[in-house]
Amino acid sequence: MDQSDLEIAYKIEKEVNPTPWSKNNFFSSLEVGHHSMVCKEGNKIVGFLIYSFVKNESHLLNISVKKKWQGRGAGKLLMDTLLKQSKALGACKIFLEVRSKNIKAIDFYKKYKFTKDAVRLNYYSGKNPDDAMLMSLNI
Repeated sequence: MDQSDLEIAYKIEKEVNPTPWSKNNFFSSLEVGHHSMVCKEGNKIVGFLIYSFVKNESHLLNISVKKKWQGRGAGKLLMDTLLKQSKALGACKIFLEVRSKNIKAIDFYKKYKFTKDAVRLNYYSGKNPDDAMLMSLNI
């Protein structure tokens, strides 16, 4: 993902996330050096993924796929690429937080053998409050 992709990524984020990142979150994420990627059909972005890498751990910060592209392999392609890139960087573990009510996402992560580590109560605030399930995967 580069600067020219941020506006589209932000639109996808607003479409699918009940508590979306702000536009500033996207720009600052790129500025601080988080790793990011987009999934395209032709020249159109249908999804994106953002993660940080520190020492031997990757932290999945955000993954979103346009609603009409969900279930068609875009998320799988992004996640498979995250796994490959994390291994290449020397990661031993990948961490993430997911809304406890987002069963579709939790099931997606479980297919990759992510396991539940803990719950952060009232992690997500605003119009759609929720707890965060912390999950991890040893790679």
